[in-house]
Amino acid sequence: MGGDHAPEIVVEGASEAKIRYPDIEFIFFGNKKILEPLINGKNNLSGSEIVHTDEAINSNDKPSYVIRRGANTSMALAIKSVRDKSNAMVSAGNTGALMGFSKLFLKTISGINRPAIVACFPTKQGEVCMLDLGANIECDKNNLIQFALMGQAFAKIVIGVKNPKVSLLNVGEEEIKGFSYIQNASETLKNLSKIINYCGYIEGDRITEGLVDVIVTDGFTGNIALKTAEGTAGFFTNSLKEALKKSIFSKLGYFLAKNSLEGFRAHMDPRKYNGAVFLGLNGIVVKSHGGTDSFGFANAIGVAYDMAKYNFIEDLKKKLSITTKHLDL
Repeated sequence: MGGDHAPEIVVEGASEAKIRYPDIEFIFFGNKKILEPLINGKNNLSGSEIVHTDEAINSNDKPSYVIRRGANTSMALAIKSVRDKSNAMVSAGNTGALMGFSKLFLKTISGINRPAIVACFPTKQGEVCMLDLGANIECDKNNLIQFALMGQAFAKIVIGVKNPKVSLLNVGEEEIKGFSYIQNASETLKNLSKIINYCGYIEGDRITEGLVDVIVTDGFTGNIALKTAEGTAGFFTNSLKEALKKSIFSKLGYFLAKNSLEGFRAHMDPRKYNGAVFLGLNGIVVKSHGGTDSFGFANAIGVAYDMAKYNFIEDLKKKLSITTKHLDL
C-alpha cells in the first residue's frame, strides 16, 4: 500500500515481474477490497495470496510513532512474513518506517552494528554500488569499515564483480582530507589488503567515472549525492529534449541521432536501477522509489528475486565471517 501511486503500480509491477520470472510467487499485504480487483485483473497473478489489513503507513508518518503503534500495518506484516516464511519483501513506502520495522523484526547479521542502504547506478564503465544512502546519518570508523565489507560482498554476489574495487567518498584524494573518522577508516582498510581491494578516496565528481565498483560513505552524504545525481540526470535529459524541439534543424538532428539518443536515455533511465537494498539484515528487504512506475517497481522486484535465488543472505554471512573474524569491529 506504500508509494505515490500505490497499490496500482505495485500490482502492475508484480505482473510485469511475473512475466520475467515465471516461478515467482507473491503475497500482497493491504486492503483486500482494493487489492483483489486489481490482482484478479491480471491473469498471471491469479492465485496470489492476499493478507488483509486496513492499516497502512503514510509517507509523512514519523517512524518512531508507527513502530510503536503500527504492528498491524501492511508494512509490518510484510516484514514479519520475511522473518517467518517469505524469501524477500519489496516496498515503495515510508523509508524510515521500513528500516525501523526491518531492524526490529529481522535484526542485524552477527558482526554488523547497523544496516545500510545500498543501490547501484550507471557509470561510464557500467555500474557502481554506493552505501549508505540514508539509513545512518552519522557514522564512525567501524561503521564505514563494515559498510565497505558489506558493499564488497554485495558487488561480488549481486553484480558479479570478482574483485570489487572499494573507495571512501571524501572531499579530496589526499590522505589529510576529510573528517578524522574517515581518515581512520581509510588507514584500517589499507591494512586489510588481503581481504578487501581498497583503492583510497574518491571525490564526488568522479563517482560516475566507473573507476571503482563500491563507494562507501555515511547516510547523510550518500543520500545527498544520490539525489543530486538523480536531479542532474533528470535536468540534463529534459534540457536535451527541449533543445531538440527548438527548430527544424534540431528535430532533423534528433532524427539522425535517434538510435544513439534512445540508447543514452535507456542507459540513464533511473527506473532500471530502482531497488535499494537494506544491507546487513537477516532477511532481504528492497526499497523501491516511492514515485516509480510499474516498470521501475518490477525492476525492484527483480533485485529481490535475484538476491533470494542466489541465497544472498547466507553467502553474505559466510563472506563477512571470513573477513571480520580477525577484526575488532
